[in-house]
Amino acid sequence: MTIDAKAGSALSGADWAVIIGYFLLLAGSGAFFAWRARRRGLASANDYFTGGHTMPVWAVAVSILATAQSAATFTGAPEQSYAGSLAYLATNVGGLIAVILLAMFFIPQYYRLNVTTPYQLLERRFGPGARVAASWAYMIGRVLASGSRVFVGSVPVAIALFGDADASHVAIAVVAFMGFGILYTLAGGITSVIWTDVLQVIVYLGAAAVAVGVLAFKVSAPLPEVIAALSTGGPDGTSKLSLFPSGFRPDGSFDWSSEINIFTILTGFVLLTLASHGTDQDLVQRMLTCKSAAKGSRSVIAGMLVGVPAVALFMAWGLLLWVYYHRPELMGGHTPAHPPETSSRVVLGFVLHELTLGTGAAGLMIAGLMAAGPAGINAGLNSMASTFVTDVYRPRVPDRDERHYIRVSRLAVVGWGLVLAAFALVCIPWFAHAGQTIIGFVLGIMGFAYAGMLGVFLAALFTKRGNSASAVAALAAGAVAVIACRPEVWRAAVPLFTGDPQAQPGTTLAFPWQLTIGTAVSFAVCVLGRPKRG
Repeated sequence: MTIDAKAGSALSGADWAVIIGYFLLLAGSGAFFAWRARRRGLASANDYFTGGHTMPVWAVAVSILATAQSAATFTGAPEQSYAGSLAYLATNVGGLIAVILLAMFFIPQYYRLNVTTPYQLLERRFGPGARVAASWAYMIGRVLASGSRVFVGSVPVAIALFGDADASHVAIAVVAFMGFGILYTLAGGITSVIWTDVLQVIVYLGAAAVAVGVLAFKVSAPLPEVIAALSTGGPDGTSKLSLFPSGFRPDGSFDWSSEINIFTILTGFVLLTLASHGTDQDLVQRMLTCKSAAKGSRSVIAGMLVGVPAVALFMAWGLLLWVYYHRPELMGGHTPAHPPETSSRVVLGFVLHELTLGTGAAGLMIAGLMAAGPAGINAGLNSMASTFVTDVYRPRVPDRDERHYIRVSRLAVVGWGLVLAAFALVCIPWFAHAGQTIIGFVLGIMGFAYAGMLGVFLAALFTKRGNSASAVAALAAGAVAVIACRPEVWRAAVPLFTGDPQAQPGTTLAFPWQLTIGTAVSFAVCVLGRPKRG
């Protein structure tokens, strides 16, 4: 992936002042939260990971928003509306259904059992083998999910440092990004992470609001004309304002490769949120910092509700970018000098080429992209460290003093940070050849671990079937099912089975269907086991 720096694309002094100011603000807040954590004292590793169950609901809700979104949302959501329609916004319907289920069934169970990670529930239900296997499945899956987000977030860092997104420059940015993320996460545990998330949400939503304001100011045509243009500006003259695509082609056949339609919203996207918010320690950890199950439940519902206008803001940005690049007559006849080569580059191209006017606006956009990245990195590192120490290390090395476990927790942060950086580097060539949108790339990667884990959790919560062996087998079966559904696998398998090296699959399955199939397979395998006695 390359975005060449051209004349006038370098960041101005005002832009650099904004970026440096953002980092000073972030460093200052980190120092403050670290000081407050030392003053308050970390009595145990549990306090380091749950904040002593003292966090307010509103802060946890904002942190959930920051963790669920990322730099992929910052660049990927505008890409969705720029190239297609508002359909991605409608996926929040699936999310709202999921968080209601979480508030009713998942979160009360976690508080009732007084767990630090959700995988302790699996130990109570199936045995220690299931807990350890699920913990490793989560940690591997989080490397895939957070690593892909690190890659996406590193692109604007490369632009800020080098003026382009050449692969070698993105690799340098990955290393710098992860170094900063590791140091920041070490400061004060989950409490520091949550309050930092609040700060960073303000920055990246503020940047998006400024971008929308700048573009809206440039529109010279009356609003009805803009709406009329958007109503027929989609592929084949479809409306870019549509929310619920049917998924059917004009000839009446169903498009299984379509990522977003009414059927995937009510299946795959419900399951995706159930998995991410209910089985992923990255997000569950935040809900467990509240004082009670009721407040934890309110925090996840509030986080999803706040996310709706946040996503709508980014989608509006994408629509205005389409008007800016494709309907210049609505912008007073202004013709952009550097139209984006592909939809995945539209946000970065706009920032790089259209906002470097010495006003600091481009710097604010880069700061917003950077703010969307560290939230996911800090959260991922903290949650992986908590899972490793609670579910893997402590059972094998019991009865040590709490200072020992806190030291191990911090070493785990460093170790997982190095692993995340390595996978982010792998994502550089992977994304270049995947042929997916930014959102589809990141969410598709999450399915590798989510399918197996969600199937096991659904069996644990809603049936009396299953045991340690079937749970471990289910985790593997879910991942294998998702891998088998991947387009890359189909493209490689069809020539082998047909004997025709040029043969290609007639259709491919979008990532929501991959997750749905993987979850169903995992659930079926898990309930095949006889229940644990006693």
